[in-house]
Amino acid sequence: MKIAVSACLLGEKVRYDGNSQYNEELCNLLHDHEVIMICPETAAGFPVPRSPIEIRGDRVMDAKGNDYTEALSEACQECLDLIEGCDLVILKSKSPSCGYQEIYDGTFTGQMKEGNGLFAAMCPENGYPIYTENDLKIIKEILD
Repeated sequence: MKIAVSACLLGEKVRYDGNSQYNEELCNLLHDHEVIMICPETAAGFPVPRSPIEIRGDRVMDAKGNDYTEALSEACQECLDLIEGCDLVILKSKSPSCGYQEIYDGTFTGQMKEGNGLFAAMCPENGYPIYTENDLKIIKEILD
């Protein structure tokens, strides 16, 4: 099976804070599969570390009001092209690019809202089923 996975979940230090969100259990599930590593934010050329970004309305902004919508949108399209032929996509929850069903609310206060990150919103529109690191039980059933 060919699977696209957020780079931070695979241990790459690409997050805004310079860290990863390595998920050993997920990596163990993926060992017999073809993995395509993606990170729309680094694909957009955002540095590591960087100021955090959140979705505010229909824009992607940092806390100072800098708008990153266009750069991230273009990078998300590049990542979508990169995952062509993948059977499923596993993304980092809550992220402004990869969050699925729940993301930060744009106030930089840690509050959540219903919604998808930019890349996560594009995946179902293009036929890719999405899961997050919170869906390990389901992912295991699919991969077994």
